Amino acid sequence: MPSDRYTGLAAVLAAIRSSADSTQPQIVERVGLGRSVVAQRVAELEASGLVVSDGFGPSTGGRAPRRLRLHAEAGHVLGADIATNELVVGVADLGGHLLATRQEEIEVVRGPVAVLELLERLAGELVEEAGAADSLWSLGVGMPGPVAWDGGLPAAMPTLPDWSRHPTREQLSRRFGVPVWIDNRTNLSALGERRVNPVAAASQHMIYLGGGYGIGAAVVVDGQIHRGAHGLAGAIDHMPVPGAGDVVCHCGRTGCLEAVAGRAALVRDGRLLAETRQSPALAEVLERTGRIRPVDVTEAAGRGDSAARALLHRSATLIGRSLATLVSVFDPDLVVVGGGIARARAHVLAAIREEIYRCALPAATRDLRIEPSAFDQEIAGITGAVEFALGELFSPEHLPAVLDARDGLSSLDEDLPA
Repeated sequence: MPSDRYTGLAAVLAAIRSSADSTQPQIVERVGLGRSVVAQRVAELEASGLVVSDGFGPSTGGRAPRRLRLHAEAGHVLGADIATNELVVGVADLGGHLLATRQEEIEVVRGPVAVLELLERLAGELVEEAGAADSLWSLGVGMPGPVAWDGGLPAAMPTLPDWSRHPTREQLSRRFGVPVWIDNRTNLSALGERRVNPVAAASQHMIYLGGGYGIGAAVVVDGQIHRGAHGLAGAIDHMPVPGAGDVVCHCGRTGCLEAVAGRAALVRDGRLLAETRQSPALAEVLERTGRIRPVDVTEAAGRGDSAARALLHRSATLIGRSLATLVSVFDPDLVVVGGGIARARAHVLAAIREEIYRCALPAATRDLRIEPSAFDQEIAGITGAVEFALGELFSPEHLPAVLDARDGLSSLDEDLPA
């Protein structure tokens, strides 16, 4: 259990991180601590090199207060977003600003050995180019499926058994010499959304629809990601969907959302439409490339292909029914539609909205906003992975280790109350 001292330090640091123009009086108002306590915590953060003074704020009659900011240049963090068929790795400063990224296609079903080998290579290149070998502080990783928060390993996934057993965190920590934190990439995309989307940042109760190997949702309660007892909150991909039929899912059950509306379902049903020539646009893609991808279905719908549009509408309807259950249970004020489905927003958003409003409790939808993601989905996951790495690094639980590693802390310990 963090002491009051570190809880206060984390709160002051969070207040400074959240604003580019913080003064000590403003921090007092935000964190609810006394002026002398805030002054002590600011002094400690300055001595550690995490916070620096940056000019002066407006005076209210006395001496102008100093502006304070996070010393973003003091270190670097890595982020990695492992998607179903691609890997994105990025390096950022301590302010969460991405300095460079690398992206390569790789199928997650190739297993942890191949994927992590690529991750280590790309991350190593970024660290070298950024000159961050001696200033790397942490690494955040997004996985394409549920992560058991109590153990840090991917939860049992029927199609990815090798990942469930692999010590991903330990391997990456040994390679880069920093703490590594792992979470479901949908949760991390929600963190990324809250960083760049003012509407999402202002929401204290939000549901973010995303996707990894299947379909997932992130749940935000009181401004924090709600993971549940074991990190499985929001895992709607294997919820049975009313009206979904008896399609067999790879988990062994029937009617799961993933089996009827996920990536594999779009590929399967899109290919059927192509082979039976119900969709001329998809038939042309299949003849030319030999495969059908979800993006092909979206592009065909965009060209007016009626069969592709009907397929997307059915998937959106089934997704909306599952989201309606979460809306009724968690009572959010905002639903953000992200992940791969967001690329087809012109064809799916109205159907998702309609099903949520039709199936959820009326009281829960009275002032509910349902909006598409605010930014490119290829950036959402890596932005969230970096934000995750920083959030864990500067949490009350882990901040003591950070401060202990900074010069100047020991001289303050004798003067500051515990």
